[in-house]
Amino acid sequence: ELAQMQTHISDTSVVLSMDNNRNLDLDSIIAEVKAQYEEIAQRSRAEAESWYQSKYEELRVTAGRHGDDLRNTKQEITEINRVIQRLRSEIDHVKKQCTSLQSAIADAEQRGELALKDARSKLTDLEDALQKAKQDMARLLKEYQELMNVKLALDVEIATYRKLLEGEECSPGKAGSWGVSSHGGFPCGPSCGSG
Repeated sequence: ELAQMQTHISDTSVVLSMDNNRNLDLDSIIAEVKAQYEEIAQRSRAEAESWYQSKYEELRVTAGRHGDDLRNTKQEITEINRVIQRLRSEIDHVKKQCTSLQSAIADAEQRGELALKDARSKLTDLEDALQKAKQDMARLLKEYQELMNVKLALDVEIATYRKLLEGEECSPGKAGSWGVSSHGGFPCGPSCGSG
């Protein structure tokens, strides 16, 4: 394409026409050019001022928005700091409660251990007392059995002596059937026979 363009340009013939007017008004040309440049400069200045004004307004709005965002962020940070302070206070309170509960649990465990030891000791004492009571009961039962055997033997002996005494009082050769016995006993009743 560049080669074609160069070929096209080389083939183009340029026709120049010259004004042979030698009386050129350079002052008017300079004034006209100056006026055009001033107009361009004013237009450029106006456009630049308008652009700067719009940018300034845009930056002012953006700065105001950022200022509002900054104020909102500061308020949020203040509120979060208050919440953090409140939560720290609650955490300290809960920690104190946990410490108190742990102390109470340790105290209760210690008291429970002591109570358990005391209960075990009392249980051992009660078991010993029960064993001793069983032994005493067995001994007393044995003594009671022995006493009962002695009582039965004495009852049998007493019955035997009574019969012997009754037989001696009612034997023949004594006083009459209603007399007094020789050794001062009760008189024989009608039940006493001659034999």
